[in-house]
Amino acid sequence: MSDDTDTEESTVHYALLIYTDPHAQDGDTDDERAAVTAEYLAIRDDPRVWGGGHLTSAEMASTVRVADGAALVTDGPFADTKEVMAGYYLIEADDLDGALEVAGRVPAARMGGAVEVRPFALPPH
Repeated sequence: MSDDTDTEESTVHYALLIYTDPHAQDGDTDDERAAVTAEYLAIRDDPRVWGGGHLTSAEMASTVRVADGAALVTDGPFADTKEVMAGYYLIEADDLDGALEVAGRVPAARMGGAVEVRPFALPPH
């Protein structure tokens, strides 16, 4: 086997699900907001990160449920919570510790939010 194959087999794919307090930056200056944005962009540039995105506000969500074969669509998020899912990163890491290291750099984790680290059940295609 080649070294590239060995590396690919030993890495695990994780989703870092970012939950924020929507009011965490209330009162921040433009410079403070720019600094936090720069932190998120720096994480995106980490070579372990292969995907991700920033989501619009929860008020823009639509929720779909199917009952008796018919789709019921409602406006807004699935649940009313203090924290909202605001984005995600998709990463490759050698192990959980590597994934947790990246998650610990996400600004939301120190600003009243949380980062859920979840391994993929199957490798992505």
